[in-house]
Amino acid sequence: MTFPLAQQVVLITGASAGIGAALAIVLAERHPGIRLAIAARSKDKLEEVADRGRAAGAEVLTVPTDIQVTEQVTALAETVLAHYGRVDALVNNAGYGQMGPSELIPAAAAKRQFEVNVLGPLALTRTLIPTMREQGGGRIVNISSLGGRITFPFGGLYSASKFALEALSDALRMELEPFNIQVSVVEPGPVRTEFFGVINQGVLETIANPLDTPYRAAFQKLEQLDQQVDRRAWTSEQVAEVIIRALTDRQPQPRYIAATGGHFLVNLMTKVLSTKQVDRFWQRFYGIDQVARDWQNRSR
Repeated sequence: MTFPLAQQVVLITGASAGIGAALAIVLAERHPGIRLAIAARSKDKLEEVADRGRAAGAEVLTVPTDIQVTEQVTALAETVLAHYGRVDALVNNAGYGQMGPSELIPAAAAKRQFEVNVLGPLALTRTLIPTMREQGGGRIVNISSLGGRITFPFGGLYSASKFALEALSDALRMELEPFNIQVSVVEPGPVRTEFFGVINQGVLETIANPLDTPYRAAFQKLEQLDQQVDRRAWTSEQVAEVIIRALTDRQPQPRYIAATGGHFLVNLMTKVLSTKQVDRFWQRFYGIDQVARDWQNRSR
């Protein structure tokens, strides 16, 4: 598995926008002749990305897929293998963040979070492993998050799904090494995508009247967080560069952090500060300290 990316087949999920779309376009522009398979729910957006990739010299197959539906995930793998005959690299990028206090997130929303962020990637990976093994190897890059290393208020379900994806990636990395299938995780921090817009919309869809809940002060602050975080956010193209490193490094790392100050933050939060200090930091950042004051005032 030493041939260049221009001669490989790369399958990317969540490729209609954001990181996935940026990765597909950068690969097409930098490696003319590459064969891409891109998947996402929106057929029209996929075709827009595909048109740009084809214009740059790539062969692009679009497969509209809802990663939440196992049958569609299996059909995705079968379609790509029928078209190209192989898959050299899989980038499990599809995912989203279900934000909100764990107490208030309905069971159906919690289930969907894991179906999209964990079970979908697992199903696709499982389906492609036999082909990668028979062809002599391959690469699997799972897109996690700094939230897969650090948990924060209102991100319990999201972090739980990303922690699970990272654990699964660790197990796969060890299990698949005998077959020359290399597994890495990429952990973006804040990214300038539609992510926060989707988060806020998801809160409104899953939690009725959030400003009437005991967490109202934190919900009010959540609306301002995208502006705070945007100053340190990366572009999708910057994250794509890190993913390409994971696809091309001769000896890929188990984890790649894609965030300004990300290594420092993970080290600080997991090795330097005490658990209580970490708790206080995130409580202030996400407005949980304001929830405490608000609740005390209501109780008087």
